[in-house]
Amino acid sequence: MDYRDSPEEAQFRTRLRDWLDGIAGTFPTSGDEYWARQGEWHRALYEAGFFGLSWPREFGGQDLPPVYDVILDEELAVASAPPRPGLGYLVAGFGRHASRQLQQRFLPGMINGSERWCQGFSEPGAGSDLASLRTTATRDGDEYVIHGHKIWTSYSDVADWCLLLARTDPDAPRHKGISAFVIAMKQPGVEQRPLKMISGVTKEFGQVLFDGARVPADQMVGEPGEGWPLAMTVVGHEREPSTLGFTARYAKLVRQLASRVDGPAPDELAWAAVQTEMLRLHVRRRLSEQLDGITHGPDGSLDKLLMTWVDQAVGHAALAVGGTRDPELLGAYMYSRAQSVMGGTSQIQKNIISGRILGLGA
Repeated sequence: MDYRDSPEEAQFRTRLRDWLDGIAGTFPTSGDEYWARQGEWHRALYEAGFFGLSWPREFGGQDLPPVYDVILDEELAVASAPPRPGLGYLVAGFGRHASRQLQQRFLPGMINGSERWCQGFSEPGAGSDLASLRTTATRDGDEYVIHGHKIWTSYSDVADWCLLLARTDPDAPRHKGISAFVIAMKQPGVEQRPLKMISGVTKEFGQVLFDGARVPADQMVGEPGEGWPLAMTVVGHEREPSTLGFTARYAKLVRQLASRVDGPAPDELAWAAVQTEMLRLHVRRRLSEQLDGITHGPDGSLDKLLMTWVDQAVGHAALAVGGTRDPELLGAYMYSRAQSVMGGTSQIQKNIISGRILGLGA
């Protein structure tokens, strides 16, 4: 297929490069400062016309084909700028499951960056088996009262709102008794505790305790008991590599590693180069299918496994080249270890592939 830019795409790429040249070095790309300034970076991208490119214009997007997101991801990587903030999973969940009223109220602020968001799905006892979550939402007049504990919650320390899953019917089958809510994070009954990662970062993840926090009943997303379909939309979108923008960054890191090697390349680096190119071609194919209107459903689990393998291959290459002497390369290796857990463990992805794609165990 011909993946060269159209005249319109080339013009967009040039305009983006010019803008990135003007802000080079302004925003950090790693460490606590990177995470602390995510909101500022989000607003800078949006105000320059480079965020929400493929999202609905009525909510602040530009209704452009998804290829523009790919161009953005590529150029951000080339310029050593931070990646675009990952909110597509929330926009997808709202777009498919939220009422018109909730979409009009929350999507504009989500897209333009004036309101910060987090996702309250994982729990200490239900990380790999989301359907066993124990956080409860009990009806009290026109509100629900929330009790429970969420963990690995990105941006929980700065979020204004949380897309929360909670059990509203303890007697229903476990996939049927879950509902989704938009809950305010800055209220009594919400406690946020930071989680320090092995890489030293303290600003990315947190755990959130809900002890009597309240959410209006009209901020339920969908009907009671319809939280599971929303959750599947959200995690399915998280597992699509064409929308995550990692591919160009993997390739750039591999090239940087190769430039530091004198003599034969380590086997780990050679394998990372092969894996990265495989993912690049796979993402291109997925993009082509997306432009043709094809959706993938459980195939997203295949994508997630590929992402994990590539991320960890690149991480091993970084460790092989830099050892423990280079903090940045060591950090890349340590962060890659989480890829087989975040967004659904590799074991869960294999179960989905075997059951829903291959039909095993049916």
